[in-house]
Amino acid sequence: MTQASAQERPEPQMKAPLRTMGTRRFGRVNWLGLTTLAEREVRRFLAVWTQTLLAPLVTAGLFLLIFSIAIGPRRGDVMGVSFTTFIAPGILMMTVIQNAFANASSSIVISKVQGNIVDTLMPPLSGGELVLGYLAGGTGRGLLVAFAIGLGLLVFLGIGVKHPLWALAFVFLGAAFMSGVGIVAGIYANKFDQMAAITNFIVTPLAFLSGTFYSVDALPPVLNKITHFNPIFYLIDGARYGVIGVSDSPPMLGLAVGAGSTLAVCLVAWRMLATGYRLKA
Repeated sequence: MTQASAQERPEPQMKAPLRTMGTRRFGRVNWLGLTTLAEREVRRFLAVWTQTLLAPLVTAGLFLLIFSIAIGPRRGDVMGVSFTTFIAPGILMMTVIQNAFANASSSIVISKVQGNIVDTLMPPLSGGELVLGYLAGGTGRGLLVAFAIGLGLLVFLGIGVKHPLWALAFVFLGAAFMSGVGIVAGIYANKFDQMAAITNFIVTPLAFLSGTFYSVDALPPVLNKITHFNPIFYLIDGARYGVIGVSDSPPMLGLAVGAGSTLAVCLVAWRMLATGYRLKA
């Protein structure tokens, strides 16, 4: 072989490394997929704002009106404030947690019933990213509902916010906690009637029996102790402290219970989404 032919021989090219199926190409966090899922969940409830934002405002107003007319004139002050002022933050928080739960749970159940849950599971999103995406929708809806009701309380009843940071912290925790509960319930339920059973027999009683319309000090000792095992009680009580400055329990305790409960339920939701529990065949 001559020297010229040796120089003309092309050098072997290095082969590009093969990527196996399922390899993440987006780094530690798929920000594009996460923001897309969060945007979808937010757009989902904004598209029907009369049902998701206006209706809760009307419902909360009716609760306040009915209780004020039926009980308010005959009921004395509660914890140093009028009865209407006392129940206003509880109704606000109860509405927030119900809407946050409904947003996350309905999104998953509808996708399962319609058979398009695969559109959410197929993209390269981890269990944690799916949880955060659904939380964004439920928490965003809860915060908007809280803002609308809070504005109504200020305009029509003259009830302001005494501790804005405390109120914001508890509203955010309440919305995030119930969004996580909604994710778990939505994954577990395979039909609308199962979801309705969870809402009617678990979520609604926990919300109503958590000091929304009364101080827990008025309960018998046994019921008083049982109520303190309900995390929603601390969320509603903390929101009441943030709005009107009175509460049945220390706000720091409520903040700790709320944060711990939110973390726990989000870990359960992450595990269910990561393993495909009741989602994958």
